[in-house]
Amino acid sequence: MSDIHRKSIADRIDWLFELARRHEQTFRSPEAWLARERYLAEHPTAIVVLKCMDGRINIPVATNTPTGILMPFRNLGGIFDLGWPHLGEVLSHHVLRMTSTGRRVLVLITYHWSKGDPRRGCAGFQFDTTAAIAHTHEIRRQVEHIFGHAHGTVYPLVCGFETDDEALMIHGTDNAVLDLAGFSASDAATLEPRLAALLPDMQTQMRADLLPLLHGNLEHIAQLREKARRNERTLDVEHREWMICLGRGFDFLHTPNVALIIGPYSPDLADPLRKAAGIIENNMKAGRIPDDGFLLLASVPYDEIGVDRARAELKSQFLSRFAAGVLRDEFGNLAGKMYKHTAVLDWRSRRLELIGD
Repeated sequence: MSDIHRKSIADRIDWLFELARRHEQTFRSPEAWLARERYLAEHPTAIVVLKCMDGRINIPVATNTPTGILMPFRNLGGIFDLGWPHLGEVLSHHVLRMTSTGRRVLVLITYHWSKGDPRRGCAGFQFDTTAAIAHTHEIRRQVEHIFGHAHGTVYPLVCGFETDDEALMIHGTDNAVLDLAGFSASDAATLEPRLAALLPDMQTQMRADLLPLLHGNLEHIAQLREKARRNERTLDVEHREWMICLGRGFDFLHTPNVALIIGPYSPDLADPLRKAAGIIENNMKAGRIPDDGFLLLASVPYDEIGVDRARAELKSQFLSRFAAGVLRDEFGNLAGKMYKHTAVLDWRSRRLELIGD
C-alpha cells in the first residue's frame, strides 16, 4: 500500500479491484456472517453514519464493529442536505425499512479534524472545523424535522472524529461533549454513566447499543497509540488521490488518499465533480501521483436480481456518462488521461460487478 501511488495507472486499477475482491470474500465468509447475526441479535438498533468521503473516516474499524452493521452515507466534504430529493428518499426508505421490523435508528452525523495539523482536517470545509460542526448541527435539525424531535424512534447524534488518534467525540445536550481521546481503556467502565448523563433523552436500548462503539473506540485508540510509540504508524498529510468514485458501494475503499468519493445525492453533481477533478489535476501537476492516468468509477448497489439490478445498471451507466461528460467539457487535458469503469454492487455479498468501461 505504501507505494501504490507511485505505480502505473494499470497497476493501480488492478490493485483496486483486487481490494474489492478481498473485501467481498471477507464480508461473505461464514465467520463474518455469523458475527453480524450475533451482533444484531444483541444490539438491535440500526445505525446510520453520515460522513466525509475521506478514507481515514472508517468508523467500523475505529470502533471494532463487524463489517456490514453500520449503514454508510458518504459524500465529498461530508456535506449533505436532506432536502436533496435522492438523499431524502434513500434515508427515509432505510429508516422505514428498519422501523417496520421494530428497530430504532441512530443517525451518526460526523465531522472530522486533526489535532496535529489543520492540513489533515477536512478540505471540504477548507479545514474550518467550526464550519463543519455548524453544518452537522444543521443536518441534525433536518433529521428532527423529518423524523420528529422526541427522538423516540430516530435519534440524530452529532459525532466528531479526530483522525490522528481516530477518536470519537460525542456531542450531547447543553453543548456537553464526551471526548474519547481523553480516556484510556481502563476508563471503559465509566462510559455507561457518562453516556447516560450526556444523552438523557436517548432511549435506554439505543444507548446500550451505542456503548459497544465507544468501548471499541477506546481499544482502537490504545492500539494506535502503541503503534505510534513503536514508530509503526505514520500520518499522511498530502492529497494523493488518483481516482474519482461516483455513486454508492465503495466501503472497500477505506484507504487514505486514494479516492475522492461523491455520493449521488446532490441535485448539482457537476460541482463536486469539478472540485474532485481539480484535486486530481493538482496532484498530477505537483508530482504527488503519476500523470499517466486517473480512474473514474461509477457504482450503484442493488438488493435483488431482476428489476432492481437492471435499474442499478441504468443508474450506474448514467452516472458514468454524466461524470465523463463534465470532465471532458471542463477538464479536457485531464479527461484525456481518464480510465472509466462502470459497476453495480450486490449489496448482500458486497460483490462489485463491472458492467462496462
